[in-house]
Amino acid sequence: MCGITGWISFDRELRAERETLDAMTETMDCRGPDDRGVWAGGPAALGHRRLAIIDLPGGRQPMTVEADGKTVALVYSGEAYNFTELKAELASRGHRFVTDSDTEVVLHGYLEWGEAVAERLNGMYAFAIWDERVQRLVMIRDRMGIKPFYYYETPDGVLFGSEPKAILANPLARRSVSLDGLRELFTLVKTPGHAVWDGMKEVEPGTVVTVDRGGLRTHTYWKLETRPHEDDRATSIARVRELLDDIVRRQLVADVPRCMLLSGGLDSSALTAIAARQLGEVDEKVHSFAVDFVGQTENFVADDLRGTPDTPYVHDVARASGTLHQDIVLDARSLADPEVRAKVIRARDLPISFGDMDASLYQLFKAIREHSTVALSGESADEVFGGYKQFFDEDARSADTFPWLVNFVEQFGDSDLLRPELSAALNVPAYVKDSYNTAVAGVQRLDGESDFEYRMRRSSHLHLTRFVRVLLDRKDRASMAVGLEVRVPFCDHRLVEYVYNAPWSLKSFDGREKSLLREATRDVIPRSVYDRVKSPYPSTQDPEYVTVLQGHAKDLLARTSHPVFDLIDRDGLRRATEASAPRIPRASRRDLEYSLDLAIWLDLYKPELKLA
Repeated sequence: MCGITGWISFDRELRAERETLDAMTETMDCRGPDDRGVWAGGPAALGHRRLAIIDLPGGRQPMTVEADGKTVALVYSGEAYNFTELKAELASRGHRFVTDSDTEVVLHGYLEWGEAVAERLNGMYAFAIWDERVQRLVMIRDRMGIKPFYYYETPDGVLFGSEPKAILANPLARRSVSLDGLRELFTLVKTPGHAVWDGMKEVEPGTVVTVDRGGLRTHTYWKLETRPHEDDRATSIARVRELLDDIVRRQLVADVPRCMLLSGGLDSSALTAIAARQLGEVDEKVHSFAVDFVGQTENFVADDLRGTPDTPYVHDVARASGTLHQDIVLDARSLADPEVRAKVIRARDLPISFGDMDASLYQLFKAIREHSTVALSGESADEVFGGYKQFFDEDARSADTFPWLVNFVEQFGDSDLLRPELSAALNVPAYVKDSYNTAVAGVQRLDGESDFEYRMRRSSHLHLTRFVRVLLDRKDRASMAVGLEVRVPFCDHRLVEYVYNAPWSLKSFDGREKSLLREATRDVIPRSVYDRVKSPYPSTQDPEYVTVLQGHAKDLLARTSHPVFDLIDRDGLRRATEASAPRIPRASRRDLEYSLDLAIWLDLYKPELKLA
């Protein structure tokens, strides 16, 4: 896992731009604390920060190879879990390897198959190849968008990077955000290709972007497609387990310490149990970590979001699977600490706030990094198997909008945080409606599929192509900010394709969420977890958290000329500071969190806001 960046300028000699390339590369030192490297030749310059996972001495980058007397150079982030098989195939075709790294396999795969190497990879990756033979840059991103990848067109080429901050370090990139970027900030919708910053775009998941003197072109090599599902229930359950066993075995491969993120829910518990069984075959124990809050288990109060605390279930799994377990216990003041929140925002380059859940995730990963370099996560199982409340809520099912937005309003209420004139200019409801119509237009219907099954297929498709990308980006940024690689087994494209095409009647055959996953792993998870109703990622219930936030918000209100008040309504924030804790409305708590995060972002990045 690493950070990559680069600059293609067909009108310059970039060997003379070393200072700028170094600046772009060093913005991602947290993504790659183990090593750094840069390479430049003619119109191309590549930078790399390395987090060493496989072949620690041999995987240095940028990696180059000579072909037809010309240089082919690669910068690569991620993991190819099938690199061993690909290496054997390439060796049989005459390729010779000097390292044991998957990076070299990808580079030789490009020499053999060109851009089509992407279709042969199983993993999470974002990489760029400069091919001097044809004077062309090739940028490729994994199918599900697990690894981030951004680019910025210039008059004579392109800038690119794992994160916006790498691009923004180049003087050619404007640090501005217009209304369309703000619309993306104020919705829980991830528009494919949208990067919020003016002029910047994402390499979309499953996409190849090429740049040469003729311009920029994109090619989609993978997308979620509708296919008939012929397997019965028993066969489907067996196939899911077969895939999970293979996926976990592949993703446990590393030359550094690895662990499991354990929440006590079905998803992480299933992966932990499978990993424990596999590692037990070689007399190795699994290390597991969970987040908790001071006094939360003892004083937990059930509500409509979370019916049970995580810790008892976490400990059930740890005992049953014999893991070496550690709870990371956080306090309210650290969650509200502006310095911690600033680190989260700097990691994401944007104030897309999940409040204390962002701060706790960052601190969890920071604590884990003291023990492990790789962690496996249960992220994305809800999108793949149908685990969210909105999959079962009739209002969300029938609404002509993104299903999660229906439940979000029910749970958090409508906010009046934005200035009225800005809210009118943004017209977020129209933006969401257009985005939704675009998203559902591409969902293929199976011949003979009932109206209900098609609606559920559309819901699954929306979650897998829009919502999950918000969560994957959040997890990548928080983990890589501390140099921790988080792997997401449920995003293996083989599993995603198979379960997506299973009819909803099969995904929920027992009337519960994630029926296929539960039955596929029932032999390895504790009964308590098997019976547990889904509970989201935990959030602190300590009233001190809100009290501290209100104090910070009052300090912000005293800064009368702060640019955050060009975006938010001062009176709305003042009302949130006056709400009575501990029974502060969720909408008020969210307004406090978002206002403070917006202010931190504006202080850190000083973007030019185009509000008209």
